[in-house]
Amino acid sequence: MSSFLSFPAISPLPSASSGASFRHRSLSPRLFKPCVKCSYAEAAPIDIVADVRSERVVVLGGNGFVGSAICKEAISKGIEVVSVSRSGRPSLQDSWLDQVTWVTGDVFYLNWDEVLLGATAVVSTIGGFGNEEQMKRINGEANVIAVNAAKDFGVPKFVLITVHDYNLPPFVLSSGYFTGKRSAEAELLSKYPNSGVVLRPGFIYGKRKVNGFEVPLDLVGEPLDKIYDAAERFIRPLRSLPASDLILAPPVKVDDLALAVINALKDDDIFGIFTIEQIKEAAAKMRALSY
Repeated sequence: MSSFLSFPAISPLPSASSGASFRHRSLSPRLFKPCVKCSYAEAAPIDIVADVRSERVVVLGGNGFVGSAICKEAISKGIEVVSVSRSGRPSLQDSWLDQVTWVTGDVFYLNWDEVLLGATAVVSTIGGFGNEEQMKRINGEANVIAVNAAKDFGVPKFVLITVHDYNLPPFVLSSGYFTGKRSAEAELLSKYPNSGVVLRPGFIYGKRKVNGFEVPLDLVGEPLDKIYDAAERFIRPLRSLPASDLILAPPVKVDDLALAVINALKDDDIFGIFTIEQIKEAAAKMRALSY
C-alpha cells in the first residue's frame, strides 16, 4: 500500500464476521446495466438512446502494490482512472500506464476540486507503518480527510482498503496502526452508510515492485492459498482462538482484491465491511462474468 503521511484512538470496530451492525448486500451483483435502449417510431429511423454511465475512479495510492493492480483492472473494464500519489507515475513499462492520469500530490495538500472533478468513485489504498503518531496519521487522518473531501464534493461511492483484525487481543488492536484504520472505517461508514465499502484483506500476495526489484510474494502466498482452500473445513473452527488468524487467515491475491474493488464500483447495492472470504467470493463472481 502507498505510504502517505489523527484522530484520537478509538476502540476497534467489530468485523463483519463477528456480527457487526454494518451491512452488505448479497454478492450476487447486478453488475452491468443494459448498454442501450432502442425505441421504434412508425415510418421513422431507429432512435437509440445510450444508457451508459461514464465511470471515473480516483485511486489514492494508485502507484503502489495494491493501487496499481486496481488501476490496471479498472482500465481493463473501461473505467477512466486518475491516480494520486506522492511519487506520481511508477517507473514501469506497461501499455496500460498510458491510459491512467497520474497526479503527484499528498492528500493533506491536494486541490480536491481538481482531482475529484467528474469522479464517480474514490478508492483509497493509503496505509503504512511508523511510530504511533505516524500510523494514526497515515492510516487514519489521511483517509478521513479523503472521505470528507469526496463526500463534500458529492462523489457517490468510496471504497477503502484496510486490514483484517487477525483475532488479535485488544491491547494489540489499540496500536496506532489498527486504531488509525478503524477510525477511517468509522468515518467512511458514517458519511457513506449506503455506499461506503470497506475491504479487509489479510496478507496480500503477488509480484511486488520495490525500488526497481521484483519481490515474488506469490511464491509464498499462492501455495498457502491453495493449502488453506484445501483444509478450510479443518482450519475454520481453529480461527476462533485468540490471534490464531496470524497463522490461519488465508492470504489474498492482489488481483482478487482488485476484482473485489471493481465489483464494488460496478454495483450500487454493495456497501459495508467485507471479510477475506467475501473478497474472494466477489473476485470469483467477477471472473465468472468475464467468461
